[in-house]
Amino acid sequence: MSILYYSIESLKNGGGMGAIRAGEDLYESFSRIGKAVASPRRIQLLDLLCQGERSVEALAGAAGMSVANTSAHLGVLRGARLVERRRDGTRVLYRPAGDQVVRFALALEDLARDRLAEVDRSLRAAPWSATDAEPVTREELLRRMRRKAVVVIDVRPAEEYAAAHIPGAVSIPLASLGRRLRSLPRAAQIVAYCRGPYCILAPQAVAILRRKGFRARRLEDGFPEWRLGGLPVAAGAEASG
Repeated sequence: MSILYYSIESLKNGGGMGAIRAGEDLYESFSRIGKAVASPRRIQLLDLLCQGERSVEALAGAAGMSVANTSAHLGVLRGARLVERRRDGTRVLYRPAGDQVVRFALALEDLARDRLAEVDRSLRAAPWSATDAEPVTREELLRRMRRKAVVVIDVRPAEEYAAAHIPGAVSIPLASLGRRLRSLPRAAQIVAYCRGPYCILAPQAVAILRRKGFRARRLEDGFPEWRLGGLPVAAGAEASG
């Protein structure tokens, strides 16, 4: 039963206008979340924070925004309780306010793809889409990792890898992939992963690797989905290749 219908029924049963106002207040509260994600820039910041906590300066650099603009957008997200912050010495680090927020951000992207045809058209029109036909599922990747039958590369920026990554994955940010090709075994099956199913980094990495003769595929989604799925996670930069 909807809140408004419940309020009207309460009014009929003597609940008074207070019941109507309570229902309206609840809808207003719900709308705060919608208003907070009404900006593409704030959705971008949420997407970046789903990879791990960051400072305003790091977020601004990753998003291509000024520090002042980034700070203002983070203020809106904090106001809706979607992000929180903590102090680390002189730095202030931001992160999603719990896994529920991460799930919400991922569901928002999936809903847009399901309901808006232009999202799927944009993905199909991308120059790397031809290399993206057979992504590897999380379950398949985990089985291959246990058999040591795959080389996993994390092509996100190094700071995202350091925050958290798939255990055993080698950190090779996309920008450095070209000069790191010699470190990859030619005979191995390589699986690249990045921020999620709409992130361009892993598909671009697969395209580069295939042009150079490697057997490469991408993970079906990305690190946030891997972590939320309860699969093993590591942190730190000690495993970087």
